[in-house]
Amino acid sequence: MYRELFNDPQNASEKIHVNGELHPDVRVGMRQVNLTNGERVVLYDTTGVYTEPGYEADTQRGIPKMREAWIAACAAALPEGEFHTQMWYARRGIVTPEMEYAAIRENAGLSPGDRGYITPQQVCESIAGGRAILPANRKHPETEPMVIGPEYLVKINANIGNSALGSSIEEEVEKALWAIKWGADTVMDLSTGRNIHRTREAILRNVPVPIGTVPMYQALEKVKGAVEDMTWEVYRDTLVEQCEQGVDYFTIHAGLLREHVPLAQKRVTGIVSRGGSIMAKWMAHHGRESFLYEHFDEICEIMARYDVALSLGDGLRPGCIADANDAAQFGELKTLGELCRRAWAHDVQVIIEGPGHVPMDRIRENMDKQIEWCQGAPFYTLGPLVSDIGAGYDHITSAIGAAMIGWFGTAMLCYVTTKEHLALPNRDDVREGVVTYKLAAHAADIAKGHPAAIARDLAMSRARYDFRWLDQFNLSLDPERARRMHREMVKENADFCAMCGPHFCAMRITKSIK
Repeated sequence: MYRELFNDPQNASEKIHVNGELHPDVRVGMRQVNLTNGERVVLYDTTGVYTEPGYEADTQRGIPKMREAWIAACAAALPEGEFHTQMWYARRGIVTPEMEYAAIRENAGLSPGDRGYITPQQVCESIAGGRAILPANRKHPETEPMVIGPEYLVKINANIGNSALGSSIEEEVEKALWAIKWGADTVMDLSTGRNIHRTREAILRNVPVPIGTVPMYQALEKVKGAVEDMTWEVYRDTLVEQCEQGVDYFTIHAGLLREHVPLAQKRVTGIVSRGGSIMAKWMAHHGRESFLYEHFDEICEIMARYDVALSLGDGLRPGCIADANDAAQFGELKTLGELCRRAWAHDVQVIIEGPGHVPMDRIRENMDKQIEWCQGAPFYTLGPLVSDIGAGYDHITSAIGAAMIGWFGTAMLCYVTTKEHLALPNRDDVREGVVTYKLAAHAADIAKGHPAAIARDLAMSRARYDFRWLDQFNLSLDPERARRMHREMVKENADFCAMCGPHFCAMRITKSIK
């Protein structure tokens, strides 16, 4: 099952491994592209250590538990029943195996002494200061550590999940594996309807990237969709259930308060967040403050026991350009800053969620206010979508804003597919959404001056000038599509493309100048 996800018919790339120095049992998998001119380019790889040729995923067996020994060693060094988060260790200057693993991944072929080289100590310091998170639930030993923060490569998240209208457990696992093949750094399971627990279990046991959820969705299913019947106890039990399964980060809409709801009702599109709308209706019905806000410290205590990272949800993100940067959105953002400080007091790692639909001239304001009000905690944004008329093309309208806000300092981008606002994405939609967002993230990394990103682009430029087509394909974000498009009209190894033909190729003419 799923063997084709990791097949490389050209044999131009291979899985390589880099071992740790502080922790010798750290073994980081990367993808090395072997160019036809003898050069090699090492790329950050999300497909997992165990995806060598011939590897075959099995939804029943699951993938090996890479972190199992590290977690056991950590537990053995502490009193029985005690466990600490990555932030707890970082604040004491202790570099964990997870931190060294994440640092090695970030370097993607860089050597000590190179500009931009990331050390394990740097990862440790950024986690300690709240500027980065390393989501890795102790109950998810299959996950391979990665770091999210503005100092590092811009990451992307792919949302998957079934609904009451379709998609099986097997299809959701395949979508998750498909997403990480194309470069998704994390996956959020947003399943609703039946089989939420079983779907999540299958994903967790078979996917080597951090998995996030919105626990409110399953909690609402437990009360048969009746928002008024939701209770703190039902929600708390759902949190514990998902922590025990191994979820690495939760989106929790605790910053939406009663005072914000009247502001949102003045909007053109109101509240477009599912979690936000649920909490707004619950508060209106019960005439009291959100139980997520009232029980926030207890939520943090639960998450600290498992080292689940907290993604503070933007329940009031703008759903259209007209609602961007309004009092409702920024009122919630200020509350998220308060909750961030409270979570840090429990050594819980925090990332802040952001827009939404925002025009290009107002994107910078979002980044500046988030840094100011949330003390530099990593920002995680949906888009932003810079126009409201892109139905069927919202992966593009959002990628424009995503590249901009990534350049300004956002640490992780939540992908958008062609079917945003329209339907549940399928396998092809996931592929196009992930690749589009990898391009936005890569563009932001170049703008930030990340040496590994710049090196990949330079290698591509040289291959293009030399007409090394195979190298161009394999250095691209979607080698299969690039290869197919080129060979529709031109034979292999031609020193021109079908755009210009043999007599009008500018680079070919340039080479002929004496």
